[in-house]
Amino acid sequence: MTTATTQGPAEEFRRLSDGDAELRAHGAYFSCTYLLDMERHAFLVRMHRGRVEDLVVDPEPLTAYDFAIRAGAETWREFCTPVPKPMYHGIWAASFQRDMRLEGDLLVLMQNLRCLTRQLELLRLTGPLG
Repeated sequence: MTTATTQGPAEEFRRLSDGDAELRAHGAYFSCTYLLDMERHAFLVRMHRGRVEDLVVDPEPLTAYDFAIRAGAETWREFCTPVPKPMYHGIWAASFQRDMRLEGDLLVLMQNLRCLTRQLELLRLTGPLG
């Protein structure tokens, strides 16, 4: 269910992503759909050529995506701080030492890793989306 508390940060994430110089420079082939599962809310992000084509808050259960990044609310809270603590600073560290899980077509994740990493860094400006 979309609420004002999820819609504001989600729209800010979209604005920052679409306006980011690094994503514009490297994003020509950044086209995929992924899910950020933040425990209380999930966010489906459809990327096309480095721009957010669609951002769906709490998508339907059978909505297709290439890969998912799932973690508990506390992990996302720490991950999204301006200067994360050790083992919250990236998806690999958080997946090795915390409860973050990478699921789905990890080849697509790896093919888009640089742009995805930059996009996730923008969460440090918006905070957790949900």
